[in-house]
Amino acid sequence: MDYVSALVPPFVMAVFFIALVVTIVKSQGGANKAKEDAAVDAVLARAESGQQPHQQ
Repeated sequence: MDYVSALVPPFVMAVFFIALVVTIVKSQGGANKAKEDAAVDAVLARAESGQQPHQQ
């Protein structure tokens, strides 16, 4: 029975990891995809132009 107690923690971690990956994949896209893509494009454009955002 020692082998069962040795295998349970990695099995549980693997199940949670798979659930996390599935959740991340399912949350991609949707109604906010265009908004998120526009925000990323704005950040990349700002980084490429070498400008820093104005903070007050």
